[in-house]
Amino acid sequence: MAKEIKLSQESLDNYKQELEYLKTTRADEVAEQLKEARSFGDLSENAEYDEAKNEQGKLYSRIAELEEIIKHAVVVSGDTYAADEVSPGCRFVVEDLEFGDKEEYNFVGSQEANPMEGKISDESPFGKAVLGHKVGDIVQVEAPIGVVSYKIIELKK
Repeated sequence: MAKEIKLSQESLDNYKQELEYLKTTRADEVAEQLKEARSFGDLSENAEYDEAKNEQGKLYSRIAELEEIIKHAVVVSGDTYAADEVSPGCRFVVEDLEFGDKEEYNFVGSQEANPMEGKISDESPFGKAVLGHKVGDIVQVEAPIGVVSYKIIELKK
């Protein structure tokens, strides 16, 4: 069985919208590029045709990827957690207890996770550690440098 892909409803809608665009508008554009490139003659030395074929391959690859994501998507929500707990879809602020740094994070689905943008999922060690905790809780996170302690100081649903 394929692994479920956790997404927010907004991201799932965006993927569906992108897929529709690729299957209609973009597919027509690529088909037109191919048609135009074929009209230039000898296909064995036709750079425009090669480029159009490469573009077609990228298009079909992305369509297959999006179909797979949508097929296995599971919409994450905070419904299984109390209103005062860190859960999917919420924003929260933590304080590094060693250095006093404060950082804000958005709890998102696994496909949307990007720690550099403050988006984490339950598939990361940090996400697993904070999930279900409340403001004031101290959580321990296994990191390459050792165990890091954070205090949850704010939660926004």
